[in-house]
Amino acid sequence: MTRRVAILISGGGSNMVALVQSMVGDHPARAVLVLSNNPQATGLAKAAQMGVPTAAVDHRPFGKDRAAFEAEVQAELEKAQADILCLAGFMRILTPGFIAKWEGRILNIHPSLLPKYKGLHTHARAIEAGDAEHGCSVHEVTAELDDGPILGQARVPVLPGDTPETLAARVLPMEHQLYPEVLRRFAVGDRKPVLLP
Repeated sequence: MTRRVAILISGGGSNMVALVQSMVGDHPARAVLVLSNNPQATGLAKAAQMGVPTAAVDHRPFGKDRAAFEAEVQAELEKAQADILCLAGFMRILTPGFIAKWEGRILNIHPSLLPKYKGLHTHARAIEAGDAEHGCSVHEVTAELDDGPILGQARVPVLPGDTPETLAARVLPMEHQLYPEVLRRFAVGDRKPVLLP
């Protein structure tokens, strides 16, 4: 049975593109929706060009009413009959109530070797800490920010003279490898962590 995947983005959607491009051939999943909280997100046009249905639910009119915003998002996900939800640069923190509906079926990619550096500015924080290596993690989403079981990690060296920008540029291609690999396994119920060098 092919699993139906919805991908949530806020911007350019480079990880979304990597996921969609991977879901071909004998892959056990297919992208059925790309949704953004930003109607101007350039990733929506990229998804449409790849033939994936898109939707936008602008968070701004909802103000601080996150539950009302999430109800609209949930309605779009139900319309698309999504089985799995992939967060790919989705810059809204989801409420525990929303996450509970998707428990065990929601993934996120985070640009650090979790549990290190939850939240923002991960590349700068790794450099400031003097870390020898940095990378990215794919994890199941729980109500705790950037928490939940780790399903995959990819590592890159931190080089002398690295800036947050140069380090981010080295991590991003690893994200594009790691996330599709984790999703392929996750779609068939395999939660064994994927470790890329």
